[in-house]
Amino acid sequence: MKQRKREPQASGHFSHGLRLIVGHGEKQPEKLSSRDAVARVLMEAGADLLLRRISVERAEHIERCVSHILHLFDLAEEQPEQLVALQVQLEELELLMQESREKERPALPKDGHKKKQPS
Repeated sequence: MKQRKREPQASGHFSHGLRLIVGHGEKQPEKLSSRDAVARVLMEAGADLLLRRISVERAEHIERCVSHILHLFDLAEEQPEQLVALQVQLEELELLMQESREKERPALPKDGHKKKQPS
């Protein structure tokens, strides 16, 4: 049986009830405010390392930062004065990840499509 390609209707909905959401293919970085968000940073760094977007040294640095931050989360539960140190480290990790994303991944043009390289 031949599958036919479904095209979105003028309303942006496909005929089978799905809706097309126009985006640029890039997820907006989330604010690092929880252990889960920090753990996702480590997974992102691992994926970037596998895809050779970042160096081994940078991935190891991110891993050390994440480990330290997770330790600070534990400390802050018992010692609220550690919240300041935790917040500083979270902000530094956000900057590090922002720098990694900008440096290692080419930015897409405003139309959201990569330009084809001439052959």
